[in-house]
Amino acid sequence: MDTRAVLLHGPEDLALDTLALKAPGAGDLVVEISHSGISTGTEKLFWTGEMPPFPGMGYPLVPGYESAGEVVEAAPGTGFRPGERVFVPGADCFDGAFGLFGGAAGHLVTRADRVSRIDGGLCAEGALLALAATARHAMAGLRNRVPELIVGHGVLGRLLARLTIAAGAPAPTVWETQPGRRDGAEGYAVIAPEDDPRRDYAAIYDASGNAAILNDLIGRLSRGGEVVLAGFYPQGLSFAFPPAFMREARLRVAAEWAREDLVAVSALLDSGALSLSGLITHAEPVDRAAQAYRTAFDDPACLKMILNWKDAA
Repeated sequence: MDTRAVLLHGPEDLALDTLALKAPGAGDLVVEISHSGISTGTEKLFWTGEMPPFPGMGYPLVPGYESAGEVVEAAPGTGFRPGERVFVPGADCFDGAFGLFGGAAGHLVTRADRVSRIDGGLCAEGALLALAATARHAMAGLRNRVPELIVGHGVLGRLLARLTIAAGAPAPTVWETQPGRRDGAEGYAVIAPEDDPRRDYAAIYDASGNAAILNDLIGRLSRGGEVVLAGFYPQGLSFAFPPAFMREARLRVAAEWAREDLVAVSALLDSGALSLSGLITHAEPVDRAAQAYRTAFDDPACLKMILNWKDAA
């Protein structure tokens, strides 16, 4: 079986191609993808060639880990049936290409235990489940504090703010340096960093991926406060020790989401406590994938770009 897929041959060398899929086996599903998202964090690093080495990484590469579609084949015993709508966090199912992420394709073969059912009414927004799970993972845990300050009003920052409010915690403050991204807040304030006089935050979540502001964030902590690194940082991190020492500051790195995070955010979506509306600003048919990736990475007005596989020629 062949599929159309986005193929990254090397930095800034991307095209739509046809790849052979590995045959499904016991415990596998075949999913027809309707929508896939473009990550402006990790995928941009593959695009620029700045991604640090990871096991299974290399070119040519099928990017993407935010895909939603419909099950078309289900092996016996998987618990799935054709016609169910699911979220797929990528797949390593291609002959002739690395599938470290592997979600940007028209069809995917994947283990059933990697797939999550989603509401049939979630169309393009179904691809956002990974970002919602990433935000939830950063906040979850018995000893973790909910954010009082969130840095960055992109999709991840907005989801962190929405999850904070859904948890019943006080509304966080959000910093955003780009005026055009300060709209769209739902129950919380978005301000420029220079307009914020506070220096007593107990928990600051950085969703910007900007390592250069770490010293500024530490200077905004209360004694014993915590900075949570929720973005992805390709360069080394450093900070001035004396201010961190004076505040007994804590640094925590939020890793990749886990299965329980997908389950938790799915329950929040089903209950109406969490919404994914208003986060997708751009969409393109997959035939315009090359242009879509450039827009996603270069246009500051683009919060989230979605590729539509169903409308492909």
